[in-house]
Amino acid sequence: MIELNIGKNESDQRLNKFIMKYLDRAPSSFVYKMLRKKNITLNNKKASGNEILSEGDIVKLFLANDTISNFKSQKVLENKDISLDNKHSSVDTSKLIVLYKNDDIMAVHKPAGLLSQKAKNDDISINEIIVAYCEQHKLTDMSLGYKPSIANRLDRNTSGIILAGISLKGSQYLAKILKDRKGDKYYFTIVRGLFKQTVHSKAYISKDNKNNVSKVISTDEFNSLPQRAKEDFNYIETIFEPISNNSSYTLLRVKLITGKSHQIRAHLFNLGYPVIGDSKYGDMEINRYFRDKYKLKHHLLHSGMFIINDLIIKDEFPDIFLKICNGEHIDMKHIF
Repeated sequence: MIELNIGKNESDQRLNKFIMKYLDRAPSSFVYKMLRKKNITLNNKKASGNEILSEGDIVKLFLANDTISNFKSQKVLENKDISLDNKHSSVDTSKLIVLYKNDDIMAVHKPAGLLSQKAKNDDISINEIIVAYCEQHKLTDMSLGYKPSIANRLDRNTSGIILAGISLKGSQYLAKILKDRKGDKYYFTIVRGLFKQTVHSKAYISKDNKNNVSKVISTDEFNSLPQRAKEDFNYIETIFEPISNNSSYTLLRVKLITGKSHQIRAHLFNLGYPVIGDSKYGDMEINRYFRDKYKLKHHLLHSGMFIINDLIIKDEFPDIFLKICNGEHIDMKHIF
């Protein structure tokens, strides 16, 4: 028999979901059969699986050790202070910049060049670094199956704020905030050309996954498409606000209303204001100028502010961003 004590990280979820996370290889039919036969109980009582767990609840599994081993991809550890994923103990978290943290969520800085989530097994991403940080600082008890996870993603070469749930409650909260578009996300970039006034732009975007490139068209262009072609496009909405400029470039504050892959960069390209340093949608001659003068090797896009209710999270600008603004005499005084 295994006894599982429900803590803060495991509460506020249905019993059946909790069990299926713990016995992650077990079919749902097996879990429900064990509940019916009272081989899995909640607070020493028969349960249906639909019960919502609370902190302090006790789940008991009257199952053979071999059965548990067969239905669980990771060994049940008796010592909850031992990491379930030992590889995280060797991940360097010393350079992780934590912008905000409470018991349930955290916000960190992702530098340009680092993946949000790994694409291959041997990748190191900001997600793995956050998991390792939570393990090393004992912020999350992962012995009952919950693992910290990021709530938003940034392109590899976009820097800025990454949000993560470090408890189940936190993950659920962030997922709802993002799904309901309750959080305000602000990005900052420098574009070619003089952007003279705020533009609230509505358009449609289509992603070519094979070539990893997106195409934006106006609402008029979308409306003129045949119905079958419209199915390839998704609605997007973005607010572009000029902060300052010189004779050639504009510093923009960008508010994302929707959030699609490459939305900001492809949307600005469609409007005629390509992001500097952008190899997919940018101006190659301009990119060469910034690469030669400032060693800019990627698009200049920074997720610098996230507002959730009364919580305002800000992320300082990377050195390359400040260097370019200073060198090109672009005022950053009123950026926030």
